Amino acid sequence: MSELSAQTDAFSSNAATSTPLHRLAALGDVRHYRKGTILIHESDHGDTLFIVMEGRVKVFSTDANGREITLGVIVSGDYFGEMALDGGVRSASVITLEPAVCSLVSRATLLAFIGQEPGFALDLLGKVIRRARSATNAVRNLAFTDVYGRITQLLTELAEPQPDGTALMRERMTQQDIASRVGCSREMVSRIMKDLEAGGYVGVRDRRIALLARLPARW
Repeated sequence: MSELSAQTDAFSSNAATSTPLHRLAALGDVRHYRKGTILIHESDHGDTLFIVMEGRVKVFSTDANGREITLGVIVSGDYFGEMALDGGVRSASVITLEPAVCSLVSRATLLAFIGQEPGFALDLLGKVIRRARSATNAVRNLAFTDVYGRITQLLTELAEPQPDGTALMRERMTQQDIASRVGCSREMVSRIMKDLEAGGYVGVRDRRIALLARLPARW
């Protein structure tokens, strides 16, 4: 059995004592996806909830010119697609960032599950509220925070403190990844990161961005 299959089985097994999300995933159609697979297209109609059992996926949106903004990254143990369960269109696209396994749960199955475990409805509602709040904050940042502020905020939020007093990004991010997350050009990210590196504020460790000192308030 491969490591991926073993981890997937671990997610699905022992449903009687696992979390409601585990039990719901066991009712869905489990599918394996390659890296770079589009799972949801923005504006498509859909009534399926995706539970990520293994891997990571990116939620993003593009404009008419092909410019992309990343709305979030969803990891194993979380889910997406709940916004379309009202019968509306998908609000964003989703693509796998690495090989992934998802359980696809239909609207009918979800509603029946909530009937049996009404407490899960509160989890679903909480998820919708948190994502709506996150979207509101993103709009506010785009409107009121300059590019430098958005970049440093992202780096700080995604970095984990290290024993030596520095902080290390939890995931590997290219300059284009950062640009897509904060809504600016890659060239602007490159200029800011070069200045921060020259000032001794950031570096690279294990192919990930490291924050070596407290980032300046202004650029």
